[in-house]
Amino acid sequence: MRTEVVRAGFDDTRPVEALGPDGCIYSEFGLPKMLPERIHEPLIPAVPSYKSSMSIPDWLQAVQNYMKLLQYNHTGTQFFEIRKTRHLSGLMETAREMTRESLPIKCLEAVILGIYLTNGQPAVERFPISFKTQFSGNHFHHVVLGIYCNGRYGTLGMSRRPDLMDKPLTFRTLTDLIFDFEDSYKKYLHSVKKVKIGLYVPHDPHSFQPIEWRHLVLNVGKMMRPDIKKELEKHARDMRMKILKSSSTQSPVKERRGKSLSPRRRQMSPQRRVCRRDKSPAALDRKPAGLSTLNDVGYQIRI
Repeated sequence: MRTEVVRAGFDDTRPVEALGPDGCIYSEFGLPKMLPERIHEPLIPAVPSYKSSMSIPDWLQAVQNYMKLLQYNHTGTQFFEIRKTRHLSGLMETAREMTRESLPIKCLEAVILGIYLTNGQPAVERFPISFKTQFSGNHFHHVVLGIYCNGRYGTLGMSRRPDLMDKPLTFRTLTDLIFDFEDSYKKYLHSVKKVKIGLYVPHDPHSFQPIEWRHLVLNVGKMMRPDIKKELEKHARDMRMKILKSSSTQSPVKERRGKSLSPRRRQMSPQRRVCRRDKSPAALDRKPAGLSTLNDVGYQIRI
């Protein structure tokens, strides 16, 4: 069973594997290594389970490793339908289907799967971060799952590029995290035009509340970094105070474009409110945020 081959330019001989008459692959010692009927069996990754001995960063890394085992979907066809207006309970059912099918996923599917796998960890806050970039005259969209835990920010996600998906839980501010993504995009000659930050996602998998994908919209292509930092820190502070998380269930949320959402010190009278609105006519033109569907953007980075 043992065969030897002389490689050109070398004097040594090395044993090689051989295919036996029964269809099995034999090692140099004559032992079967792989049966033919198992050669083409697909690998089904095991869904990670949280253990009390695990730290939060280790758990997040286990979740990210699981998504990497599923691999990024390069086929051009999305295997799972993600409707962004669908309530959280329905999206979690789609995430369970992802774990059963173990098919490759794209960035939007990775966000939903990341939410599903991190449910039940109240110390881990999750929120969507979307990017709109421009390259060679074309626009591209991407989304990751922002993570906040113990005063540090990071992300989970999938992308064609390793530095545009998961980020370690080491960023002190939301601004540092967003600027790191912007610097990563520059490596691929992409200019970031817009950044959209959503609200914290509830940990209740049976919630009928939809995900708020774009509460803060920043036209970073037309803003200076100090202005971007100011708006991001306002938004991060409000989310840490849980103001935005609770307000999203009380009334329709409007896009915030450079306006602080900290609570007012006192309730204004209706008459004063009217006067204030009259002084800012631009506020009357502000419309509720439209939740785009997957068909609107596709969420692919072709770089």
